Amino acid sequence: MATNIGVKRARKAQRRKALQAERRKQEAFESSLAGLVQRASGRPIQHCLLNESLAKCGMGTLVLVRGSTPYGLTMAVFLIDMFGRGVKDVFVRSLDADELELYLETLERVEPMSIVEPALARKLLRDVTAWARTRFGAAPHRDFAVAERMFGDVKADDSSVDFGLGAAQADAPEQISGTRAA
Repeated sequence: MATNIGVKRARKAQRRKALQAERRKQEAFESSLAGLVQRASGRPIQHCLLNESLAKCGMGTLVLVRGSTPYGLTMAVFLIDMFGRGVKDVFVRSLDADELELYLETLERVEPMSIVEPALARKLLRDVTAWARTRFGAAPHRDFAVAERMFGDVKADDSSVDFGLGAAQADAPEQISGTRAA
């Protein structure tokens, strides 16, 4: 009978260890970039902005903000190079409405921001990334694939804009620029 108790205790200890390992794994995921993006992708889109320098000089910043409350916003920022590297840099962070306002004001001082449709923004990111990869062999920023999931169920195919990457690139700026942000 004593061996049965020992076996039961060992099995119970194994289950406990497995549950703790699973809990640690879940906590690590939730605090990671992928976890942050996954939580944000189901929330409503608050802002989708593109600075106008992309249309002028081929370098620009795309900002996507999702959140349901002013204290639970998540922002993804993509640095786009239309003439070479594609998506050069990406960062995602949680912030509140005051921090977002300060960040957007800072961007506005450098270059005016335009409101763009999320489908157009996603299509722009995908097209620029694909073009840079095929033309120059340039891979996007290492966090691009995860950060791009912030668009959630927004379909790039919903936008019919042709950005004219490559030979007809001079015509693209008029199609990219949208409505000026307030």
